[in-house]
Amino acid sequence: MRDKDRLNIPTEQHNIKVIEVDFLDKETLKNLPTDFDVAYYLIHSMATQTGDFQRMEIECATNFKNFIELTKAQQIIYLSGISNSNQLSKHLDSRKNVEKVLASGSIPITTLRAGIIVGSGSASFEIIRDLVEKLPIMVTPKWLKTKCQPIAIRNVIEFMVGVVLNAETYHKSYDIGGPDVLTYKEMLLQYAAERKLTRHIYIVPVMTPRLSSYWLYFVTSTSYNLAKNLVDSMKVEVICKPNRLAEQLGISLINYRTAIQLAFQKIESNHVISSWKDAQTSTILSGGLSRLLEVPAYGCFKDVRSVTLGNSDTSLNKIWSIGGQSGWYYGNWLWKIRGFMDQLVGGVGMRRGRKSKTDLSAGDTLDFWRVLIADKKQKRLLLYAEMKLPGEAWLEFKIEGQTLIQTATFRPLGISGRLYWYAVLPFHAFIFKGLIEQIAKLEK
Repeated sequence: MRDKDRLNIPTEQHNIKVIEVDFLDKETLKNLPTDFDVAYYLIHSMATQTGDFQRMEIECATNFKNFIELTKAQQIIYLSGISNSNQLSKHLDSRKNVEKVLASGSIPITTLRAGIIVGSGSASFEIIRDLVEKLPIMVTPKWLKTKCQPIAIRNVIEFMVGVVLNAETYHKSYDIGGPDVLTYKEMLLQYAAERKLTRHIYIVPVMTPRLSSYWLYFVTSTSYNLAKNLVDSMKVEVICKPNRLAEQLGISLINYRTAIQLAFQKIESNHVISSWKDAQTSTILSGGLSRLLEVPAYGCFKDVRSVTLGNSDTSLNKIWSIGGQSGWYYGNWLWKIRGFMDQLVGGVGMRRGRKSKTDLSAGDTLDFWRVLIADKKQKRLLLYAEMKLPGEAWLEFKIEGQTLIQTATFRPLGISGRLYWYAVLPFHAFIFKGLIEQIAKLEK
């Protein structure tokens, strides 16, 4: 991965070694070992906000293929997209081109082509979830009539494990999907039924791809670039060509509504290990988390507040539950307005929420913040702003004994940064004072 500081899995427990690599930078590939049997290729750049994602994906695949040929690998397993239509979207066309690059090498490749993957943390699933949970009435574009064949993420993993070093699958590609062929409208309505929600969907023919992209961007947690590429893909039917791979591997395919139930078991038990929302979708973190861990002391504006706590453990739990569904404890409407303003200029806004209601780890997204440090033993949480700003911003909570110290730091960029700070200063005095008091407040 490009930034090992963003991985929150206890690697020692699972005998995992983490290596930092950027497949757009060939020099970093020297960090990789060469003594392994199988490589999974799961790289894509569809959400990138800079450059041509199709060119970037080809470059990544080429660098990967050139590296893998110098290793002892016996197989590449590539998770791609179903591409049976005569006219493909840029996304699906790029997936197909990556497959050609990987297959042009000497290492046998097994390609698994999936459509919509249903599971906690999946971009497609979270977009469906956002739409249905937020909108009782939807006026939607005509691509909701497009058919697709969703597959449960558990089945995807079973296929990916089942083909490992299986010589019968070398140099072959397989479409993988669940037992249901549904339109996107049917998927939304079945999700609503499973969640016991009444939803009405009206399809109109006049919504352009650009309007559709903005619709997804403002309603769901997706970035505009990802929304634009998803809309482009959602106009293409993704239905599997028949094959016997599931039968050969002894895999029982899970239907769509059961897949939703399984996903919510993960969500409600706070067992979502990773989410596409935590992915880097801007250049803000391109230098890695480590460069942001030291909060600057000079050339900055600071808002520092402290309060004596009645119960430090209660306040610590409040800090660890901040944002997302819990909100920001004080002036929530102002936080939402700031998030909406950020969206208007192409920022992430407040839509991403958080992965877990009670747990935080370095690298997690938290509304328009990114978690840099989440050390519950040291009672310290450090956040970095990913909103559009004329500068850089950090927000830190730290408990020392029975004292909570809350520090907002802003490093301005030029005159515009200084003007911004003074413009929002009255709101900061109101919001940050209320925030620390609410965290310290003992619930009756």
